Amino acid sequence: MSYFDEQLPEMDRYLEQHASSEPEILKSLRKETYQKTTQPHMISGYQQGRFLTIISKILRPEKILEIGTFTGYATLCLAEGLPKGGVITTLDINEELAYLPKKYFAESEFSQQIDFRIQDAKDFLKETNETFDLVFIDADKENYVEYFHSIKPKLKSGSVVMFDNVLWYGKVLQENPKQKSTQVIRQLNELIAADEDFENLILPLRDGVNLLRKI
Repeated sequence: MSYFDEQLPEMDRYLEQHASSEPEILKSLRKETYQKTTQPHMISGYQQGRFLTIISKILRPEKILEIGTFTGYATLCLAEGLPKGGVITTLDINEELAYLPKKYFAESEFSQQIDFRIQDAKDFLKETNETFDLVFIDADKENYVEYFHSIKPKLKSGSVVMFDNVLWYGKVLQENPKQKSTQVIRQLNELIAADEDFENLILPLRDGVNLLRKI
């Protein structure tokens, strides 16, 4: 039994055993994330990582935007679908942890296609004129609604957006949540469902992924 198998519930272990294999570089990154960070559960991990890769490979996006790099696991998964000349821009504000994703980005076959920036995503979205084919948002939950409004003009028909943690450990079922992050995630899910410019589905993958397609 491996290092990770010991930490998986039975169903998760079954799901991983019946999914495509995880590249060795991601296996090493996942292990180091658990060894060297205080909140390793923030990593996308095996199941979600393979999901991100499949979505990216289906779309073959020229431009990907990721808000919330953490240790770079999801970045490398998304990069697997980049065509030659494609670029993924990934944003984070944690300078102290930046050494870890930088290390693995440099070692990966996608090193020349990853634009890693220590920058506030709100500032980036105000400044950029780029449009994106694929966007993955897994950052500060209290800004999710602002990210949604800011990213919408940066999309074209067929662009795909994914918001992570939209079930928020089941807290979205609370009728009058006191926690700000829960309130914002509930608001986000309601905004997306009511927006006629998108078609969407919330997938109960890990802590929930809201998958949107711009019409």
